[in-house]
Amino acid sequence: MRRAVLALSLWALPLGAQAGDSPYVLYASGHYEDAIKAGEAAQDAPGLAIAARAALAEAMLRPQPCMECLERAEGFASRAVEADPRYADGEVWLAAALGYETRLTGPVQARLEGKPARAKAALDMALQYDPANPYALAALGGWHIEIVRLGGGFLARLIYGAEEAEGIALFDRAAKAAPGNVAVHYQIALSLAGYDRARFHDRIRSQLVAAATDPPATAYERFMAGRAGELLALLKAGDDAAFAQMVHRFQGYP
Repeated sequence: MRRAVLALSLWALPLGAQAGDSPYVLYASGHYEDAIKAGEAAQDAPGLAIAARAALAEAMLRPQPCMECLERAEGFASRAVEADPRYADGEVWLAAALGYETRLTGPVQARLEGKPARAKAALDMALQYDPANPYALAALGGWHIEIVRLGGGFLARLIYGAEEAEGIALFDRAAKAAPGNVAVHYQIALSLAGYDRARFHDRIRSQLVAAATDPPATAYERFMAGRAGELLALLKAGDDAAFAQMVHRFQGYP
């Protein structure tokens, strides 16, 4: 029902942003700077979390990685967490910003700055107060998979407590919590594609199919659905080199 109402509201939106639009409606319709302004003006956790989400969307839409853009999103998310640590979305977008920043600075610098641990703490907090939050579940699953990919199973478990099996289990929970969510399907596919494409080929493919064909709820989900379609075409064509290169770029690596 909520998806149908949202879809109708988006079809009714004019091309330009309207003064009375909520931060979420502005975000969902792709007016990211307007969503940031409205979210910041709200001066509460939900508004600041939307500002962070919109800033992250803008960062992902850029042709090249942008640390300044990610730090801007981190700032809004941090303010959302300060306003209400129990508001899960603020914690989720904080972890997402930190994760993308880590891909630009590299794992050694990120560890010195404590970013992997901060991201994990934020996602743990999100799930403490919202155990079925699909974005938190998918993000924490991706955290486990990325840490194992970078450090190997033994070091990942020793230093951070990260495990492949836990990451996969979290992906299962995320997909079950939001079976029609384009963003969740896309993030699961992208994470596994960057980790072990051969071993998880069938799962990557099924998640990309879902991301490319499920109805998108926001302008940013339409963008991700398009990217999922690009990846799916390369996967079906068996162009391993091009697929790996595209996954690397879509994950936010320089």
